[in-house]
Amino acid sequence: MLEFLNTSWEWVISIWNILPWAIQILIQIVALMAPLMLSVAYLTLAERKIIGYMQSRVGPHQVGPHWLQPIADACKLIFKEIIIPARSNKFLFLFAPVISLATALAAWAVIPLSTTLGIADNVNAGLLYVLAITSLGVYGVIIAGWSSNSKYAFLGAMRSSAQIVSYEIAMGFALVGVIMAAGSLNLRDIVEAQHGVLGPINWFWLPLLPLFIVYFISGVAETNRAPFDVAEGESEIVAGFHVEYSGMAFAVFFLAEYANMILIAALATIMFAGGWYSILPEAWIPGGVIGSLLGHGIHWFILKTAFFLIFFLWFRATFPRYRYDQIMRLGWKVFIPVTIVWLLVVGVLILSQVGPWFD
Repeated sequence: MLEFLNTSWEWVISIWNILPWAIQILIQIVALMAPLMLSVAYLTLAERKIIGYMQSRVGPHQVGPHWLQPIADACKLIFKEIIIPARSNKFLFLFAPVISLATALAAWAVIPLSTTLGIADNVNAGLLYVLAITSLGVYGVIIAGWSSNSKYAFLGAMRSSAQIVSYEIAMGFALVGVIMAAGSLNLRDIVEAQHGVLGPINWFWLPLLPLFIVYFISGVAETNRAPFDVAEGESEIVAGFHVEYSGMAFAVFFLAEYANMILIAALATIMFAGGWYSILPEAWIPGGVIGSLLGHGIHWFILKTAFFLIFFLWFRATFPRYRYDQIMRLGWKVFIPVTIVWLLVVGVLILSQVGPWFD
């Protein structure tokens, strides 16, 4: 049996090597995007069920088995009519959700999933690419609000763009600390710098913990999630920048939001939680089948990302919405000064060669 599997794998590798480069890239893109879109679909179900349980109610339960709920939601949105408001800019109105989704998905090109999996996961400036691509997503929000010819949508777009720009600065500063400690912008190198015989203890959790907190809260604000969802404040501006959207145009905005959530959680895993490396020290990992489960691999990357995603859902069920002025004050007067001061602390530790990264 083992010989048959080895022979089959050799055949797969040989066929892969003779395929044209463009087809190889296309296969890699489909292999990455298909699970990502499935994850987005079932993350919506997980959110509704988890929040339902936290609020002592059942959640969605009318479509038979629970796994059918995202399929039912998708079918409903596919067959709904896309209503374009009068006097709106039709091209920009339909193009805005495409920008939001395209930027959310394009960032995954440089995300390393394990030691061997990824599309362009060994780019020397991979983190810079991710920050540049994700920052373009704000254009989809602004264009959606402006092209709708609606005061509510335009107000939501202005709120959202100001919030995204504000928290991008704090998030960027927080990630600079990781770059300083790892000495690289390459995401694979950053994960490798976290690997040690002591597992996660070897990584700089304590020195960089304040930066992680700033990064994660900024990531929640970047994705316009509760309690930072003033751009979609139903009680104030009737759903914000996508108030005029319906059907698949609305569904694409929905997909972009949840794809961004998964991206923020995946980046947290890569930058702060050791990526695909096990949380157990090397000496604790046995051999055999159990060792393959407890050892390093993509399953640890998925589990850590799912763990961080739970916090997005938890925050929505727990915290009330911030006022707009409170959100701006937190970003400009708290997070940015904290990150600047802590970057100085990290710099002093590195110059003094003190900290876990010098073990």
